[in-house]
Amino acid sequence: MGFVIIRPDDDVWEERPNQEGAIRRIADVTAAGELSQSRARIWRYPPHSRGRRHSEGVQEEVFVVLAGTLTMLLGDPPERHDLPPQSVVTVAPGTGIQMRNESDGEVVVFAYGAPPVTGRAEYLNDVEL
Repeated sequence: MGFVIIRPDDDVWEERPNQEGAIRRIADVTAAGELSQSRARIWRYPPHSRGRRHSEGVQEEVFVVLAGTLTMLLGDPPERHDLPPQSVVTVAPGTGIQMRNESDGEVVVFAYGAPPVTGRAEYLNDVEL
C-alpha cells in the first residue's frame, strides 16, 4: 500500500517516564505509519516535564509545535527558545537539543528525523536556563 492513515482515536500512545518519573506519552508514527526512510513521533509532555538533553550524531530533525508552548534548549552552550503553536524548528546533526514543558498545560510536538537511525545520540548534562 502507498499510504497509511493514523486517526486521533487510534490506540498508538505509550507512556514514557522521563528521568524524574514524569509520564510523557508518545505515538510512534514510524511504526504506525510504516516509515522506512525516516523517523517520526508525536510527543505529549505534561506540565513541568522535560526530555533528556542530547545531540543526534547523524540525524537531522524537524519539530512542529501542535499545542501549548514548547521550551527548547538548542546549541552548546544551550540557548532557550519558547515556541508557540505552529512554530517549526529544524536541527542539524551534532546540535544540542532538549524539549521542555515549563507551562501549566500540556505540550504536543511532532518530531521528524532522517535518516532513521537510533542509538547514535550523545546525552548531555542537564542545565537550568
